[in-house]
Amino acid sequence: MPPRWFEYPFRVQPHHTDYSGVVWHGTYITWLEAARVDCLSQMEMPFDQIFAAGFDLPVIDLSLRYHQPLRLGMAAVVKARLAPQQKVRIQWLYEIETVGPRPQTCLTGQVTLVVIDRQSGKIVRRLPAEIQQVIDRLLAYLAEADRVGDSLG
Repeated sequence: MPPRWFEYPFRVQPHHTDYSGVVWHGTYITWLEAARVDCLSQMEMPFDQIFAAGFDLPVIDLSLRYHQPLRLGMAAVVKARLAPQQKVRIQWLYEIETVGPRPQTCLTGQVTLVVIDRQSGKIVRRLPAEIQQVIDRLLAYLAEADRVGDSLG
């Protein structure tokens, strides 16, 4: 059984595309972030709470592979899930697929984040309890979804 994902659906709008109606490559990164922020909100950790607690989650590594372009008007979904935790690094895995009877993969990627203390600007060497709890809940939820065949989104 394939792994389960948090799903963030969207439709390609004119402002997402270049002059030829093809999605501009940088737009995909915006959709990945939107999916990540929405997933955290659904896990009861809205990004503004992380910020209010004095932390930020900057991207330290980003890797994308474009498989085929999305075009104006197409419906698609970002599929996001956490990779197994690596100390203070939080790695998200992504796929963007078209929606329809025969979904096609348009993009695969990964984004690695770290938690920083906004006041000092330094990487937090131990994840704050509230962030660790959200990561643990999300990993447990996705593992349970894998077991019962469901997805979050």
